[in-house]
Amino acid sequence: MSDAAADQRPNFIVMFCDNLGYGDLGCYGHQVHRTPNVDRMARDGMLFTDFYVTAGVCTPSRASLLTGCYAQRVDMHVSDRGGAVLQPVAAKGLNPSERTIATVLGEVGYATACIGKWHLGDQPPFLPTRHGFDYYYGIPYSEDMTPRPNQNWPDLPLMRGEEVIEAPVDMPSITERYTNEAIDFMERSADRPFFLYMPQALPGSVRWPEPGWRFSGRSGNWAYGDSVEELDWSAGEIIRAVQRLGIEGRTLVVFVSDNGSPRGHGGSNAPLRGWGYSTWEGGMRVPCVMRWPGQIPGGARCEELCTTMDFMPTFAQLAGSHAPQDRVIDGHDIRPIISGDENAHSPYEAFYYYHMDQLHAVRSGRWKLFLPREDRKTFHRDESGPTEAMLFDMQTDPGETNNVAAQHPAEVERLTELAERAREELGDTGIRGKGVRPAGMVENPTPRVPE
Repeated sequence: MSDAAADQRPNFIVMFCDNLGYGDLGCYGHQVHRTPNVDRMARDGMLFTDFYVTAGVCTPSRASLLTGCYAQRVDMHVSDRGGAVLQPVAAKGLNPSERTIATVLGEVGYATACIGKWHLGDQPPFLPTRHGFDYYYGIPYSEDMTPRPNQNWPDLPLMRGEEVIEAPVDMPSITERYTNEAIDFMERSADRPFFLYMPQALPGSVRWPEPGWRFSGRSGNWAYGDSVEELDWSAGEIIRAVQRLGIEGRTLVVFVSDNGSPRGHGGSNAPLRGWGYSTWEGGMRVPCVMRWPGQIPGGARCEELCTTMDFMPTFAQLAGSHAPQDRVIDGHDIRPIISGDENAHSPYEAFYYYHMDQLHAVRSGRWKLFLPREDRKTFHRDESGPTEAMLFDMQTDPGETNNVAAQHPAEVERLTELAERAREELGDTGIRGKGVRPAGMVENPTPRVPE
């Protein structure tokens, strides 16, 4: 491929919010949060109504976005300590043998950067710089994982490359710093195709203190709303930089969340049921807006089921490459969908809802079936324990209010058979799937601290 041809390949920017709810943006119906920049992205591009992540929590959701696989396939669904997400100084991380979007794009000449929250392992073999990213600036795990009684964790580190440059990190300024770093990377890379992965800190797991936070008190929804409005500001700065650099026509920008807003944080998953960290729609169906002038039709609305696993194969094809051929990739090339092809439909025969190692539900077409379980595990005590089969019509009942399993036994049987396929391939409690690949592990992990 000539240099001239290479210069015309599209750039990819993925702004990946932390714990942002389905209903938290103006373009998704929120009446208080002011999000003019993302709303404008939706008017200029495509808004997805049925867009999913593969988990209601951070680590597995991020693993799926970058690898194009269910987290269970790459063994990033349970931590080395038995929890749902990796903690500081974890022995486990994303296996260096896995290929990420950055790996695939880097192999065909893309500049790559991860700016933000990583949360796929804080030991050297697991860092972004070992997973195809030329540049990394951010924190290696969640901002709420700080020293506390009975937790001998290090001060929260800010890293550049593989070096800790600040600890504890000043979190109230981190969104602005992430945004500036991202724009700097874009300016340095404007003469070649690039992939910018920007996993934002906000709305996050904790609320910033007011002193030093420039967005404090701006919204009508306390610190949570302030966080949403700062995310919107950041998105606007990124779009304006793309326009200023003259690369708007060859840059696909995605704004999406890693899971729904958790219970008690002040966010909204309306009109969906449930909260982040769950397998209800409110936990795993997320807001997603894509913008690419000239390629994605303006004002478009997509009601087809798509997921973050689709980024890998879609970006690879757009870059003139392809997803890895030597392993199973669960995502799909959705170029026909994002281009506005009226005949394009969801490539998913089935989509699976897992809570850690436990298969909770399956969606196929308009139907979502919660499987009957005697041992249902959740983060919410009131939702754990034995459950019956529950069938919901996602077209007419996205709020999952009316169980119609008794009225549609054939659909219950069909989706149950699809669930058995997932158990065989990806596993379930007490069952190891035949398609599972191992995570990475290190001996004697050490804290990330300033050198």
